[in-house]
Amino acid sequence: MLVGVERGDGPAQAGRLAERLLAYRVFPDAEDRMNLSLRDTGGELLLVPQFTLVADTSRGNRPGFERAASPELAVALFRELTDRARLLGCSTQTGEFGANMDIELVNTGPATFLLHVPQA
Repeated sequence: MLVGVERGDGPAQAGRLAERLLAYRVFPDAEDRMNLSLRDTGGELLLVPQFTLVADTSRGNRPGFERAASPELAVALFRELTDRARLLGCSTQTGEFGANMDIELVNTGPATFLLHVPQA
């Protein structure tokens, strides 16, 4: 899971996102239908901070990052998300905030989802 934090996000969004990540039904059941959640499968969670997800790409040839939360807020909310997922019983690993990481991704199937938790 690549995680972007926007200005205005808070602990409520982090908590709700953790709940949704564990309950979102995107894994195949016995009939190969997306009907199982991470919780149903007993899977683990890898959370990787990725501020570029909130980039504004609507104009020009260079992304804008005005919508991204400050690094201090983003770190705190990323930790909140991680802690909440663990409290909900999910084995959770993380990437390193602010690091240049090499990540290998195997994307099974034709689906990628963007989960957005609205601000209050």
